[in-house]
Amino acid sequence: MGAAFGWGLFAASSLLIGGLLVLRVHVGDRLLGLIMAFGAGVLISAVAYELVEEAFSTSNGGGVAGGLAAGALVFFAGDAIIDRMGGEGRKSIAGGHEAGTALAIVLGIVLDGIPESAVIGLTILQGGTVSVAMLVAVFLSNLPEAIAATTGLRLSGWRARDILGLWLVVMLVSALASLAGYGLFDSASPEAVAFVLSFAAGAILTMLADTMMPEAFARGGNLAGLATTLGFGLAFAISALE
Repeated sequence: MGAAFGWGLFAASSLLIGGLLVLRVHVGDRLLGLIMAFGAGVLISAVAYELVEEAFSTSNGGGVAGGLAAGALVFFAGDAIIDRMGGEGRKSIAGGHEAGTALAIVLGIVLDGIPESAVIGLTILQGGTVSVAMLVAVFLSNLPEAIAATTGLRLSGWRARDILGLWLVVMLVSALASLAGYGLFDSASPEAVAFVLSFAAGAILTMLADTMMPEAFARGGNLAGLATTLGFGLAFAISALE
């Protein structure tokens, strides 16, 4: 269980790294967009080969379609609620993060990160060791999110210590989600595990299409497609070598 918590904390540590990077140096819009596109490609590969394929083989297809639909719908509904609370621009570097929407921003980032983190713990439970491909995917996808959100929060007047405190809180929540993914499904049936894996896949895909990929294209331009493919290929190579 300690390994699940530790790997979850490590994967989420890129949030703090991204925040510190923005507070120390300037990250251009185009570079940030390409980083986001690369991270999106990595996550797409992880969803396909570490989540959906694993869910299908674990249960012979049982629960996969339901899990995908449930994950997508839950993320869609949660994201809509958080948008109304003021967290709509949490991935944007254009500002607009009002001081009064701190709770919405925190909830939004946690909503994005919990499915990914829970799967880290679940992969340890399934295979006895952490999935390197999933770990890399979560770590890399968190980095551009932290860079984008930190830039926007700075433009909206947040103090550096408050921003770093936000990332520390999210890191802890992500580590606990990874621990929950390990501990809660220790004796679960293959169908239940498959449902959780595909639920996370549905939530992550919806997040990518709704927030991460549009922002990546808006900032990175036409090169975003190439960066996405590069990220996908790298993650697939890691998964194939495990």
